[in-house]
Parts: sequence; C-alpha cells; structure tokens
Amino acid sequence: MKEQECTLDLHTIEVAVAGEKWALEKVLAYYADYIVELATVEIEQPDGSVKKIVDEDLKQQIGLKLLEEIPNFPLEEAKKEAAKE
Repeated sequence: MKEQECTLDLHTIEVAVAGEKWALEKVLAYYADYIVELATVEIEQPDGSVKKIVDEDLKQQIGLKLLEEIPNFPLEEAKKEAAKE
C-alpha cells in the first residue's frame, strides 16, 4: 500500500474544529482509506465463498460520525504535545 500522502497538521485540525469546510474535507480525505476498511463487510455467497464489499451506508455513517466528533477534539492537549516537539 502506498504511504499516506496527505498529512494533518495542527493548523488544519484547529480550522476543522472551528468548522471550516476545506479543513473538514481534508480530515475526511485523510481518513478515507480507514473508513473504507471499517465499512468493508464479508458476505457469504451461496457456494460458500466469502465476498468482501463496502457497505456504503455504513461508510456514510462513519464519515458523519467523524464529522460530528471533530468539534470535541482535545485541541489544547494537541497544542501542548506540539509544543514539546
């Protein structure tokens, strides 16, 4: 798997917590592969084989939940950690 090209810096996270659309989209893009992984389910076929599919409804629910939780991100804690580095 290719290494993640998109990174989330503290500024982007701060702006996402404030509700800025471009930053929220960047957060969703950053976690897109992980969301797909979480939304992938196995369906047993009549012949006994197992097929993996992405449950699109579950994928949407996970993305929406992420967007709902972004305002609760512990920003002060993250700033303290960033200051240590």
